[in-house]
Amino acid sequence: MAKALLSVADKTGIVELARALLDHGYELVSTGQTARELRQAGFEVQSVADLIGFPEILGGRVKTLHPVVFAGLLARRELAEHTKELEEHHIEAIDVVAVNLYPFQETVRSSGVTLDDALENIDIGGVSLLRAAAKNYQSVVVLSDPGQYEMVIGALKEKGEVDLAVRRQLAQAAFSSTAVYDSCISQYLKDGAYTMEQEMTLAYEKVQDLRYGENPHQKAAFYRDILTRQGLGNMRQLAGSELSFNNLADADAALNLVVEFTQPAAVAIKHNNPCGVGIGANLAEAFQRAYQSDSVSIYGGIVAFNGEVDAAVSRLLSPIFLEVLLAPSYTEEALRLLMKKKKLRILQLPQLETRADDYEVRRLQGGILWQERDTEREDTSRWETVTQRKPTSEERSALELAWRVVKHVKSNAIVVANNYGTLGVGAGQMNRVTSTRLALEQAGDKAKGAVMASDAMFPFADSLLRASEAGIAAVVQPGGSIRDDEVIHQADEADMAMMFTGRRHFRH
Repeated sequence: MAKALLSVADKTGIVELARALLDHGYELVSTGQTARELRQAGFEVQSVADLIGFPEILGGRVKTLHPVVFAGLLARRELAEHTKELEEHHIEAIDVVAVNLYPFQETVRSSGVTLDDALENIDIGGVSLLRAAAKNYQSVVVLSDPGQYEMVIGALKEKGEVDLAVRRQLAQAAFSSTAVYDSCISQYLKDGAYTMEQEMTLAYEKVQDLRYGENPHQKAAFYRDILTRQGLGNMRQLAGSELSFNNLADADAALNLVVEFTQPAAVAIKHNNPCGVGIGANLAEAFQRAYQSDSVSIYGGIVAFNGEVDAAVSRLLSPIFLEVLLAPSYTEEALRLLMKKKKLRILQLPQLETRADDYEVRRLQGGILWQERDTEREDTSRWETVTQRKPTSEERSALELAWRVVKHVKSNAIVVANNYGTLGVGAGQMNRVTSTRLALEQAGDKAKGAVMASDAMFPFADSLLRASEAGIAAVVQPGGSIRDDEVIHQADEADMAMMFTGRRHFRH
């Protein structure tokens, strides 16, 4: 008689699967809680302890790790010597395995979880069963997820068996499941430390398919970090059209920038660059300043807030076409007004935060690039004034705001700003003087008395000349050019204050 071994933490659908297996002549073998569940459903079930002639021990830590089980799974049915050995040792082949693992990921995401809790929820026997069954998929059907049961039940009803191609597909899923499981354990035991290891595994789960990728002909999906579920992995979409790849890429850029501010702030993003940033006494004032920074580019963009969106903010947003709105919360009246814009994707992210020790990965042909995220808060007291004139307190405040923004702008990056937000942004140009020109042109007359930030050093004094002609009062930049003396001289000639940070913020 064919045997099926069922041992599942998640009991979803297990009764239906067991019924289908019994109807097709399988004998059921099970462990602990799964066996009790099946017996309560009226099924005859052999315990694993009876099968192997050895009880579960160590509080259930050891129950299936036995040669009778693993020989039954791993024996190649087409090899006469394997069949002979099974007969000699009175071992029966096992033809179906349904196993899902202890809920390690859910456990470690819980508040107050201890290391002991985590370790007790690391599955050993289940992982071993899945790997053994998947290795021998030509003879064994391996089920690692309740979502697979219906397909197998249907195949049994239609053909009385599961095709080899399907068994291979199920084996691949089982190995993928155990690989992700082990990756989560490894990540947890790092205790939050992200290091450049010799070998790297990453564990992500699909949240949803997306409308399309960067372009409509490209398929795309959103995956989140299984363990942390931080950032956009913790978002809820409250209304609006289906999300696209670009929507989420821009939403992430908006999140990374808006968390830079503790006072009420609004950030507008277009094509992964900030087109407007504003701060104020409240979010309505902050948004007005962000909007005024570039009222053209914000069209079709994404706006993020670092506080609760109320009706006053919603009324300001209503006339503007936006793709996505992101905030930690919304008042009921605000949502009622915003939902009149049927396509506006309204995202709620209860915890606006980015991990200081987080990392980012970029896929290349044949490999990946890994780096720490550029999220570390800088000690601005270490900045050095290199010009004859020091910045005023007001200029210093504006310089710090501009510096926060410039590290979120594609290089070469220039930001013109005042105390309340951005006035002009030059992004993604192949030379710094062009970025400077674009930022100053966007700022217009508002550049007079404003400040300017550069994400990297000025290789020549030409950008400083343009800034002085536009009336820029103070500049912040990393410094480190072989022509720093020329740049500083140009600033002194124009009575500009200039500070060196000693840190670059390239963003490619």
